[in-house]
Amino acid sequence: MDPVPDDPVPSAEPSPAETSGLRGARLAARVRQALYHLPAADLAAAHERMRQGAIERHMDYFHDGRVESIRVLPCPITLLPDQIDYLHSVTRTLHHGLLKMPELYFSDPAVHDLLRLHPVEDEWLRACWTPAVQARNPVFDRLDCMVDYASPIWKDTLRFVEPNLTGIGGLYLVPAVEEVVDGVVVPLLVAQDPGIRLTRLLDARILLLRELVEHLEVVGRPGGIICLVEPKYELEGIDEQRRLVEYYGERHGIEVLHADPSELRMKGDEVYCGDTQVDLVYRDYAVLDLVELAAEGMDPEPMRRLFRENRVVSSITAELDCKSCFEVLTDPVLSEKYYSEAERRVFQHHVLWTRVVGERRTSLPGGEMGDLLEFACREREWLVLKPSRGYGGEGVLLGQTVSDGAWVRALDAALKDEEVWVLQRLAQIPVIEVPTLTADGRLHPEAFYHVMGFASSDDGIAILARASQRQVVNVAQRGGMAAVMLAEEV
Repeated sequence: MDPVPDDPVPSAEPSPAETSGLRGARLAARVRQALYHLPAADLAAAHERMRQGAIERHMDYFHDGRVESIRVLPCPITLLPDQIDYLHSVTRTLHHGLLKMPELYFSDPAVHDLLRLHPVEDEWLRACWTPAVQARNPVFDRLDCMVDYASPIWKDTLRFVEPNLTGIGGLYLVPAVEEVVDGVVVPLLVAQDPGIRLTRLLDARILLLRELVEHLEVVGRPGGIICLVEPKYELEGIDEQRRLVEYYGERHGIEVLHADPSELRMKGDEVYCGDTQVDLVYRDYAVLDLVELAAEGMDPEPMRRLFRENRVVSSITAELDCKSCFEVLTDPVLSEKYYSEAERRVFQHHVLWTRVVGERRTSLPGGEMGDLLEFACREREWLVLKPSRGYGGEGVLLGQTVSDGAWVRALDAALKDEEVWVLQRLAQIPVIEVPTLTADGRLHPEAFYHVMGFASSDDGIAILARASQRQVVNVAQRGGMAAVMLAEEV
């Protein structure tokens, strides 16, 4: 009888994944160390220059009639080239998975019930889900997630929490933050550690512009006029589209219009803004908002015409912009029915378990079937309750931050609400350490939670990094922003 071979001896050398993870952690530590070695006076001057840079770039947030400048954090968050490649691949897989939602909404009653649109939205979706849109479905989205790039096992920390399919924030702010940090902080870091090379990622403004220009060709209007449509006259939230128009004109010589939907009109078979024909729209307006304006006297036909003719980015698909989409991706029966094995692996590893709140049995995070509400009460500390279609962090409740009684009351309220609410598995929120100055001029570390948003196209990926000292991280919650940069060792 042949001898039984001994168990293989583990290699003393780290695996490629371990090597890459440790290298990322080492580079992040070097950046922090270089920042802490700056003289306090230099850091104080850098803070002031960043504040001025944010003001000069109109990084404004309008809140209750006041204008606040968004805080720029001095410590860049670093990424390696292989991390960028992996994030781009995962994000595009998720993007294409979400593009299937209209088809599933129409064909599968179970999906229809999960996504649950208002009757008016349903009517618009059916009227505007034309063969042209089905053939080339233009959605420029931002997918939000938790991820700790500096962890040696960073892939295990990558967890998507929600989609944002239309009117996404950050397209102007992300490159503005990167410009400020690249111009003010990076030279100081490199002076402290010449072995670090930090470069900017792809510009979100360029990614969007390429998508719009390419789609003009798809719809047979190459070189046509693009119009950015939003609540132009509401002084609330971030003011990005006006800045995008300025950027495209000044930096690229492209005339882009900026309009409120009430300023669009039909002239024959064409849509006009003033005296200019509009060929393509990028929108920051939902159908329900358009319907509300129509009730006040606005003509909705220009936007309906543009939707039907596939001349809106993001398309009518973006009306299914809800967190309950993630139940479709994480339910084993639905995902196996509609997605490939490779897609399901991505969803399983990186999309948080999400379920629509209801008195129902469903598959639980461990794979077993169980009563959803009973599970929600038992596992409160590991769950988050949130509105399926909310934004800005409004209504989000972390189970671990409230008592059992408050949690049960919140679940009861969600059950009675006409709007859809979801339960989601809690993800670990990464923390970054930021050096700040005390009143007496000493360096003091401050900790910030941070959440990422990925805006991607086939060309690449841009990354929004929001930071806050609250666990519900959002610029609308008066947080700040950090620059995400490509890092290499020279």
